[in-house]
Amino acid sequence: MSPPYKLSYFDIMGLGEPIRILLSYGGLDFEDFRVPRENWPNLKPSMPMGQMPVLEHNGKVAHQSMAICRYLAKQVKLTGKDDWEDLEIDAMADTVNDFRQKVGKYHYESDEKLKAEYEKLLFSEVAPFYLEKLDAQAKQNGGYLVGGRLTWADLVFVGLIDYMNFMAKKDLLATAPNLEKVKENVANVPNVKKYLETRPNKH
Repeated sequence: MSPPYKLSYFDIMGLGEPIRILLSYGGLDFEDFRVPRENWPNLKPSMPMGQMPVLEHNGKVAHQSMAICRYLAKQVKLTGKDDWEDLEIDAMADTVNDFRQKVGKYHYESDEKLKAEYEKLLFSEVAPFYLEKLDAQAKQNGGYLVGGRLTWADLVFVGLIDYMNFMAKKDLLATAPNLEKVKENVANVPNVKKYLETRPNKH
């Protein structure tokens, strides 16, 4: 009998990793279907919007990584205590994802001249701005992003930060000790720790 959940994504961390961590945190049995790049053109037409990650559950199919994370957060009880705290968690998760997109813009830029120009902006202004704001948020919440306790925003952050470091070619948390604490707090959750120790280390 196949697992109740199936995650389809490339054989990298990327946008699939926060989903894998959420599933692992909740002890939810899932198939981690890693699509080889060469197989993607054949698989793409069968995807809801021609993109991954895609989550399948009970015969239903969903796309959009952050929407999937929000859904799983409800399944594993990592949402807010009220609607306002849910809003705060959403805002933090989306902010982390915004930061990821800005780092990704640098990594995926193929024009070397444009890449060099953006590199200066990214590391002198953009990254320091995000890191300062997010680190202050983590400090205020005692090593978490919202509410002084573990929420799905923390798992999204940990799911994306290694990929972001890979794309930036540096340790983005070197100047952000409170964000490092968020990473430690998530990594020390038994189910997450087990997953992190056994996952394929592919960016």
